[in-house]
Amino acid sequence: MEKRTVLFVDDEEKILRSLKRGLLDEPYNTLFASSGKEAIEILKQKEVHIIVTDMRMPEMSGLELLRTVKQEYPHIVRMVLSGYTQVTTLLTAINQGEIFKFITKPWQLEEEFKPAIREAVEYYEFRNQRQTVEAEAKQ
Repeated sequence: MEKRTVLFVDDEEKILRSLKRGLLDEPYNTLFASSGKEAIEILKQKEVHIIVTDMRMPEMSGLELLRTVKQEYPHIVRMVLSGYTQVTTLLTAINQGEIFKFITKPWQLEEEFKPAIREAVEYYEFRNQRQTVEAEAKQ
């Protein structure tokens, strides 16, 4: 099975450093961006399967990023990692960005975060296999 790639987007360097350290041994590739614009540039250059973004970032919010990803890269599984849990913002993100999972900050790395990312990878694999089967059935 091809090794999948997860892109983490957060404007707080401390968060990105923590994720880099905590996810070293995970069975997927990791990429990191400190802004929505940087994330878009990475998406143009590399194949990404899952994106995990913060909601509150300067210049481009997580919601704007998720909308762009949904429109330009609909195959990417979209997740949110945020300390901002206002209900209307959550519902908007879920409805407009078709979020797979919402993880709140602070998170529990081993008990909550790693399993959520692994679930997203499994979901991507399942969806990818289903699309392949459907395409073969049409032939």
